[in-house]
Amino acid sequence: MKKLAIDEELKNNAYPGRGIIIGKSANGKYAVTAYFIMGRNSRNRVFVEDGEGIRTQAYDPSKLTDPSLIIYAPVRVLDNKTIVTNGDQTDTVYDLMKKGQTFEQSLRTREFEPDGPNYTPRISGIIELKEGGFDYSMSILKSNNGNPDACNRYTFSYENPVAGEGHFIHTYMQDGNPLPSFEGEPKLIGIPDDMGKFADTLWTSLNEDNKVSLFVRYIDLENGKVNSKIINKN
Repeated sequence: MKKLAIDEELKNNAYPGRGIIIGKSANGKYAVTAYFIMGRNSRNRVFVEDGEGIRTQAYDPSKLTDPSLIIYAPVRVLDNKTIVTNGDQTDTVYDLMKKGQTFEQSLRTREFEPDGPNYTPRISGIIELKEGGFDYSMSILKSNNGNPDACNRYTFSYENPVAGEGHFIHTYMQDGNPLPSFEGEPKLIGIPDDMGKFADTLWTSLNEDNKVSLFVRYIDLENGKVNSKIINKN
């Protein structure tokens, strides 16, 4: 698989929707994740810290109409696991893994979002730390080519990630009406060592009109220490 430049991927797509990145820094010292949200209509949101994770909240609560698909916790931490998703399935994964189910099993209780005709895919990722290293998985639950009668489920698992490599999955192939769901495997991209520079690259590459919020986290594989950055347009 060809390694793609994440800045070019984002600059050449005005509306990838919501996106998850997971990988390993080039120096091999950090597990890395990033999550961004965009909006054509629902731009009234910001990321805020919430315990070890983050949640979305309305920038202007007076303008919030339907919070069901836009107010949620994208990032939660369960023991050695960091869960990142584009909806309230974060809570599903957290609760069911706490009861002993796997990442994949917990997501079998969910499907794509009920926002026809887009039927936005639910995308999810998980980092599982282990002695001095980690594994990660990514999932997408999507309608069957826009048909909501069937749910197509895909899980991609990456053991012993290679330094400097990561994967990027997002909800939409590009802008459109209806919005076309992501297709194929998560994209192979490079992961740098510097969290601040990586965050800046992602933020400046996202479409200026549509970008809303970005979260980036670097987890030190030696001691588990976490360094995070949030950027909100509002």
